[in-house]
Amino acid sequence: MQPWSRYRFRSVWDLDAPPARVYCVLEQAGQYPSWWPQVRGAERIDERSSALCIRSVLPYEIRMTATRLLRDPARGVLEAALHGDVEGWARWTVRPRRGPGGNGTRALYEQEVEVRRPLLRTLALPARPFFRLNHALMMRAGRHALAARVAAPPEAV
Repeated sequence: MQPWSRYRFRSVWDLDAPPARVYCVLEQAGQYPSWWPQVRGAERIDERSSALCIRSVLPYEIRMTATRLLRDPARGVLEAALHGDVEGWARWTVRPRRGPGGNGTRALYEQEVEVRRPLLRTLALPARPFFRLNHALMMRAGRHALAARVAAPPEAV
């Protein structure tokens, strides 16, 4: 594994909704395309796996299979193995957030992957800053979309 083809991502999303509601939305990966614009497709394979297609700003798609490794609502943790154009894992950790203005949720997203798709591996070193920016823009859009999703009436989620 070459260091330039490995990525670690970390995003923190502060949301004005109860942790249980945020967790409920995040655990339904098959529904991501209905609220997260950069998740272009999600097809359930079985009880633990979904095929995902993701595209942010740059003109390429990432295709992968996400297989649930851990689902722990009591601790607020969701973790999946990723296989396909990227190989590695992703984890959501959902916790209560207390602060001015009331209660809410802090959702931490962590991901460690190696790029496997040949073209992206070839571009991994020269395009690294653009790949990281592309991911950051996707996560920012996801945070805004999730905030709107959890603000909707419960029957809409």
